[in-house]
Amino acid sequence: MTRVLVTGGAGYVGSHCCKALTEAGFEPVVFDNLAMGHEVAVRYGPLIKGDMRDPEALRAAIQETRPEAVLHFGALTLVGESGVHPERYYAVNVGGTLNLLEAMRLGGVSRLVFSSTCAVYGEPERVPITEDLPFRPINPYGATKVACEWLMQDFDRAHALRSVRLRYFNAAGADPSAEIGEWHEPETHLIPLVLDAVLGRRPMISVFGSDYPTADGTAVRDYIHVCDLAAAHVAALRHLLEGGESAAFNLGTGHGASVSEVIAAVEAVTGRHVPVEHAPRRAGDPPVLVADPSRAEASLGWRATADLAAIVEDAWRYHRKQFARD
Repeated sequence: MTRVLVTGGAGYVGSHCCKALTEAGFEPVVFDNLAMGHEVAVRYGPLIKGDMRDPEALRAAIQETRPEAVLHFGALTLVGESGVHPERYYAVNVGGTLNLLEAMRLGGVSRLVFSSTCAVYGEPERVPITEDLPFRPINPYGATKVACEWLMQDFDRAHALRSVRLRYFNAAGADPSAEIGEWHEPETHLIPLVLDAVLGRRPMISVFGSDYPTADGTAVRDYIHVCDLAAAHVAALRHLLEGGESAAFNLGTGHGASVSEVIAAVEAVTGRHVPVEHAPRRAGDPPVLVADPSRAEASLGWRATADLAAIVEDAWRYHRKQFARD
């Protein structure tokens, strides 16, 4: 069985990818400090507790597990926090990635699938967004992911360490079994925030901006089911194991949903009213962010399959199980 080291595998996307790896016949081993992830989400393989900022721990994990490849999710991901504490984001995201790449080089591991983000594009010059658009991050989080991608390209040229960089749009939903799902502390993603309002865990949902140049005035994003993301990681891993070259791919559906449409979808699925308050736009929030995922389909044979209703249904199933009051 092919072993894969999964940094950040106790987190939201990482845990879903571990399940997908197991179902595809791989053996995932999680490396995580549990600062953002949850040990209960490590269900599909062993856990090595360690920190991305500790190069010795990473080298020991590589030596102990001798993986055929690494899936790298270990990072800080809160956009707003990155602006307040950029030093943390560069230390963990960039410093940690450099430590990982060096541990891989020393351990003879030459295949990496990286969790990147559409935040590398900032406010794009056109939509749908293609991979050839320039990097123009507008926050430290996005900038750290750009720096990580540059590191990977340099390690490929210097050390033949091949990587697939997967630039997510808005990950959402949960495993249909409701064993694992979206659980951040603090929570910043729209769908779980709306579900919190439905369950009374927060008084209402704030809609930031109702005057965007969109059909209903609220911002539009490309929501992709986390299980579709997990399938893309398996496809990217197979691409590398079969000798494929380094590449970057957008992961999205190619279709956008507005904030108002997401709220309406939650009301339709739950049968409950969502209390809403309108607030001014947040600085740096583009009106529309939608992926062009055609390159991933052409090169990896992958495409997203779940629509917004399916995303909300699975998220609601998990959210109700995890957070509903008796």
